[in-house]
Amino acid sequence: MGAETFTFVDLSHVVEDGMITYPGLPGPAISDHLSREDSRAHYDEGTEFHIGRIELVANTGTYVDSPFHRFAGGRDLSRLELSSLANLEGRVFRADAGARACGRDFFGGEELRGKAVLIHTGWDRHWGSEGYFHDHPFLTREAAEYLVEAGPALVGIDSLNIDDTSDGSRPVHTLLLGAGIAVVEHLCGLEGLPDSGFRFFAVPVKVKGMGTFPVRAFAMMPKREEG
Repeated sequence: MGAETFTFVDLSHVVEDGMITYPGLPGPAISDHLSREDSRAHYDEGTEFHIGRIELVANTGTYVDSPFHRFAGGRDLSRLELSSLANLEGRVFRADAGARACGRDFFGGEELRGKAVLIHTGWDRHWGSEGYFHDHPFLTREAAEYLVEAGPALVGIDSLNIDDTSDGSRPVHTLLLGAGIAVVEHLCGLEGLPDSGFRFFAVPVKVKGMGTFPVRAFAMMPKREEG
């Protein structure tokens, strides 16, 4: 099938100079390595190029966590299988308005093996504000235990953190990454997806020795016929 038969839904935040993703972590610094003006000396008249430069911490924007993020012996970004990040059957679970802790019953006992499980809380509406950093929705330890049993390929959330940040043991990261289940945080736009019937993609750069990196997360689903 051609691309014209599908609808694409972008689920990623824009990475901008100085933006703060998580309190205490610096925002990215975006600049020119070679400006268009300076490049003209290297090429024929009328030809110019731009080479950009970015310095950022791995946890910037919408990003994926690999097991190495939590465990020294876990798989890093370079060892993640594409089959665990791309063209995954997607399933969205939607939290009630105002709910914070999503527990085991949130998933309703569905078959989730090999799927991308996405948690829609609507918290992305606070992106770019101080409110994004406080009282965010999260999964409980019991929810993570259920997901480990259910065996999805990936779990994502449109919130500051998949864990309750007041719990220093980070049980959800620990359980999911310990089971080899990738985690995607700071998603957005999940209200634009159906509960099912789409494919999900969140592929990072193939970096050795790193456990986290920004992704361009998106969903692909068949276009509805009009009429």
